[in-house]
Amino acid sequence: MATAYAECFDPTGARYGVPTYPWKYAPDGLATRRQLRSQGLRPGGQPIAAQLMRRSRRRKSGAAVAYLYRVDRAKPVRPMTSRRCGALALAMLARRTCPECGVIYSYCLPVSLGMCVLCADANRTSPRRG
Repeated sequence: MATAYAECFDPTGARYGVPTYPWKYAPDGLATRRQLRSQGLRPGGQPIAAQLMRRSRRRKSGAAVAYLYRVDRAKPVRPMTSRRCGALALAMLARRTCPECGVIYSYCLPVSLGMCVLCADANRTSPRRG
């Protein structure tokens, strides 16, 4: 058994406190949030049943983790109400509106700039030559 697989295999939960399985080796009846959502379900307040783990050099902890929930205890997704739809529309409008010039764009503005590209270019100081 490879060491990476062995580190991520703890079905009793003795090492990590919750049953842990290697990536793509989850037992039947468990699903991640995204998998539940694709089935029209949500966790519904249930506790984490298990976790998937894989080694990752990008993470400080050295491992990427995905939490698993029981499918049989999942609840259906709440239906979209008119007020909720309106609130989401206003939030998306705020993401597309430049706070500097007030122009509404057809795409979400970059968070790194905090404004539209034209305003960011105008606010940038010209480079010194010398």
